[in-house]
Amino acid sequence: MSKIAFIYPGQGAQAIGMGKDFYDRSEAAKKIYEESSAACGLDLASLCFNDNDKLDITEYTQPAMVATCLAMTAVFMEQTGIRPDVCAGLSLGEYAAIATCGALSAQQAVALVRKRGILMEHAVPTGEGAMSAVIGMEAEGIAAITETIGGVSIANYNCPGQIVITGEKAAVEAAGIALKEAGARRVLPLKVSGPFHSPMLKGAGAELRKELESVAFDKLEIPYITNVTADYVEDSSEIKELLVSQISSSVCWEQSLRRLIADGVETFIEIGPGKTLSGFLRKIDKSVKVRNISKWEDMQNE
Repeated sequence: MSKIAFIYPGQGAQAIGMGKDFYDRSEAAKKIYEESSAACGLDLASLCFNDNDKLDITEYTQPAMVATCLAMTAVFMEQTGIRPDVCAGLSLGEYAAIATCGALSAQQAVALVRKRGILMEHAVPTGEGAMSAVIGMEAEGIAAITETIGGVSIANYNCPGQIVITGEKAAVEAAGIALKEAGARRVLPLKVSGPFHSPMLKGAGAELRKELESVAFDKLEIPYITNVTADYVEDSSEIKELLVSQISSSVCWEQSLRRLIADGVETFIEIGPGKTLSGFLRKIDKSVKVRNISKWEDMQNE
């Protein structure tokens, strides 16, 4: 039997304000925004739906994204009756996946990523870290070069031909030059506030572990795939250490999707702003069905 996976975007997704039609039309979505606002100490509706500069800052982006994804998920399931067999999320999207799988409430997930965002934002002084997207080069070639340059590593395995590198600013810049000389089509510096998913964030992971000590994870109702290992998590007792590792580890996104496809997932439903993950999927396997839920009308479109 074919399976359905819900997948959730990370921080690079666009147009968070698209959640407003869900907020306006659904009591379930409005409740998630309001209760999550109380849990994280932010007015998420105002943050998401009004023009502001805060959404470029990860400590605000993270709770806004997760609240929006979970509000959309609640409405989508309510309106369609569709339920996932498994979930996955890229970077902070993994928190939305864990909540959908039953181990966290929406409020817990949003409060956690608010703390995670603050820790990540302040882990490395501004200007000391950087990230770049490497286009048109395979992961093995990128790894061979970054391994010879101290202070830089792979942050994200997004899809064939798109890898993100991270680390010390000078090292990322040096790697970019070396990668272009080695045949990369483009190396694009990313507009980010830190060297995410690099060893430079291990201190943030240690601080997150302290925050997680007081969090009680419920039993997982369905499994999710973790970024850290691209393997299934079925036991809630594993979640804390995986979330700690996730902050400073590579995001094995392509490997995660390939695992799901190999295990019979034929329909992927990307829930949240943008269509970034759908683009990755089409480069991984064009035969799978991909559906996007980012605006109200998407629920009626098969």
